Amino acid sequence: MFNVIYLITIILYCLSVLGYFIDFIQNNRKANRIAFWLLSIVWVLQTTIFLLRMAELNRLPILTQFEGLFFYAWVVVTISLFINWYFRVDFLVFIANVFGFVMMAISLFVPTGDVSQQLSQLLISELLVIHVVLILLSYAAFNLAFAISLMYVMQHQMLKRKIWGKRLLRFGNLSKLDKLAFIMTMFAFPTFLLGIILGFVWSSIELGELPFTDAKVISSLVVLGVYAVYLYQRVVKLVRGYTMALLNIAAFLLLLINYFMLSRFSEFHLWY
Repeated sequence: MFNVIYLITIILYCLSVLGYFIDFIQNNRKANRIAFWLLSIVWVLQTTIFLLRMAELNRLPILTQFEGLFFYAWVVVTISLFINWYFRVDFLVFIANVFGFVMMAISLFVPTGDVSQQLSQLLISELLVIHVVLILLSYAAFNLAFAISLMYVMQHQMLKRKIWGKRLLRFGNLSKLDKLAFIMTMFAFPTFLLGIILGFVWSSIELGELPFTDAKVISSLVVLGVYAVYLYQRVVKLVRGYTMALLNIAAFLLLLINYFMLSRFSEFHLWY
């Protein structure tokens, strides 16, 4: 049943993203509505999968690479649906869920099994669970900030080149996009920081050391520093607009490198 539900979820997610893409290209409101309801069904199925796996493993399913990718996609769908329902930012759900769908698609190619019993005994602790949840929540929020910043850059270029039309109007005004990107980053930054701190605390308690020389830890601190620069420029220097959107995009690309590439060189995240 788990495999069947997961396959159906992937197919519906693909159709939803396709519907949003058609709307983006053709300004097709009907495709947008169908895509929204398909994405809502995807969220229900994702939640069902999450609960089934939690009941099967008797723990919060976020510790393996498969579970992390799935949880990431679930959070992206959840937050994007919320923003779309309350703020009505057209195209945001499409751009954000391209990444959510990619994460779920990648999860098809990683092992779905549980961690070993010995490793499970080491990992099952409140500190580590909170650490992983906070990190994945921050990743999803940074994802949405990236999507909003990308929309800002696209609209800025359309205005600069005087490309008028319905699509331009549906992006919303630039100041609203700038504010939403800032809000999402403001939520994600302290969440990411707290996640890193709790990771250090867990490592100190369980392993008796602080992994400052680990590749993924170093890269995570670099990513944190880049987002700190963004917030400093935005809050203290009062910088707005195109430059800040580009900085937010660059920071998220660094985050992707940190998540996918540098994890391979990590000696600390043994289970991921």
